[in-house]
Amino acid sequence: MSTGPIQLSARNPSVPRDRLLAELVPPPRFVDVSFESYEPDPAQPSQAEAVRVLREFAATIGSRPKKKGLFRKVEPEGPGGVYLDGGYGVGKTHLLASLWHVAPGPKLFATFVELTHLVGALGFHEAVAALSSYRLICVDEFELDDPGDTVLVSTLLGKLRGEGVRLAATSNTLPGKLGEGRFATADFLREIQSLSDHFLSVRIDGEDYRHRGLPDPPPARTDDEVRAAAERPGASHDHFVDLHRHLVDVHPSRYGALLDDVSLVCLEDVRTVDDQSVALRLVVLADRMYDRDLPVVASGVTFDELFAPALLEGGYRKKYYRAVSRLVALAREGAGMSEAPD
Repeated sequence: MSTGPIQLSARNPSVPRDRLLAELVPPPRFVDVSFESYEPDPAQPSQAEAVRVLREFAATIGSRPKKKGLFRKVEPEGPGGVYLDGGYGVGKTHLLASLWHVAPGPKLFATFVELTHLVGALGFHEAVAALSSYRLICVDEFELDDPGDTVLVSTLLGKLRGEGVRLAATSNTLPGKLGEGRFATADFLREIQSLSDHFLSVRIDGEDYRHRGLPDPPPARTDDEVRAAAERPGASHDHFVDLHRHLVDVHPSRYGALLDDVSLVCLEDVRTVDDQSVALRLVVLADRMYDRDLPVVASGVTFDELFAPALLEGGYRKKYYRAVSRLVALAREGAGMSEAPD
C-alpha cells in the first residue's frame, strides 16, 4: 500500500561517524576515472607532465612513517602534498580522483565544504583522531573566500601532516579575482601558511571554461504537475519554504542522508532567496542532490532566479553559480517527469 511521497522536511536523519567517513569518496561521475582515462591536450604539455608527477607522488603514498626513539618521527618519501593549479575545465578533479583511486587506504576524498562539515559534526579533536591513520586526504575546491574556514581546515591538515598523512588539493580563486584567468598558487600557499613547505605545486595549463553566465533553465512546472510527478515511486514532495526552513535544524553533514531512497525531488513554489544563510544551506543540498543525480520537478521561479542578484555579486558567488548550474541540469533531467506514472 502506498504511503505517499517522501517529505524531506519531515526527516531528521542520524548519521554515525563511520558512515560520515565512508561516504567521503569521489562523486559518482568520477567513480571510474583514472590516469589512463585522462586525455592530455597535446597543445598543453603541462597536462601530461601533471599526470607524470601525480603518478610519482602516488607511488610514495604507501610508505609508512618511521619512528626514532620514543617519539614518532615522520620521514615520508617525496613531498608531503600536491596542489593542482589551473583553471576550470582542465581536469583537476579528474586527476585528483585518479590519485585517490590508485592510493592505498585508508583514504578520504572530500570537497573543502564537506571537510568543514565533517569537523563540525565530529569536533576538531575527534576529526584529527579519526583521520590520523589515513594515508591520503584529497581536498577538492579548497576555498579561499572564508578566512575562518580556511584557518580551520589548514590547522586540521597541519595536524594530519604531522602524523604522516599525505595531502592533495585543488582550489578556487579568491572572489575579487574571478575571471582574471590567473593561477591561484600564491593565494593557496599564503592561506595555508605553515603547510606551504610541504606542497608541490603542479601547474595544469589549458583553456579556462569558467562559466560566465547562468544556464537557461527549463520552464517551471505548475503545482499540479509537481504533485502528479510526486506520485512516482521514490519521489519526495515538499513546499520550498518548508524545506529550506527545515534545513536549519539538520546539520549539513546529514544532507546526503536526508536524500536516502529518494529518486526524484519535487518542489512546490520555489522562491528567490536573498538571505545568505538560507542560500548557503541550499547550495549544500544542491551539491548532495547533484552527487546523487536526482532529477528535480519544481514550480515557482526557475532556478536561474533562485538567488537574488545581490548574492550573485557577493563573495560567495562562485558557490551560487555552481548551484544554479547543477540545479538547472537536474531540472532538465526532470523535465519529462511532470506527469503521474501510468
